[in-house]
Amino acid sequence: MPKLYEYFGLIVLFYSNEHEPIHVHGKYQERESKAEIILVEGEIKEIRIANVKGKRPLEGRHLKDFEALVRHFASDIIKKWVDYFVYHKSISTVKIQQEIPNDS
Repeated sequence: MPKLYEYFGLIVLFYSNEHEPIHVHGKYQERESKAEIILVEGEIKEIRIANVKGKRPLEGRHLKDFEALVRHFASDIIKKWVDYFVYHKSISTVKIQQEIPNDS
């Protein structure tokens, strides 16, 4: 379960048995949501936030932080997905200690 980012208590990760579309999970305490990155011909067309079956979804500030982080780092997330799932490289966790602007 590679952890990609830590952001003020929010953890963003892949599960080791993931499937397409490219997506990450955001966890804060007992809550979890996922963000799917939709690509069309190699271009990011959409980022969809979805609930995770059996989990209480992120809400409020934590949901907004998760959305902002995924939008800000979408290209990096795609690269990490390819590195991990295609090339089987290890992924290092990035601790983000500066606020990410919420442009939504």
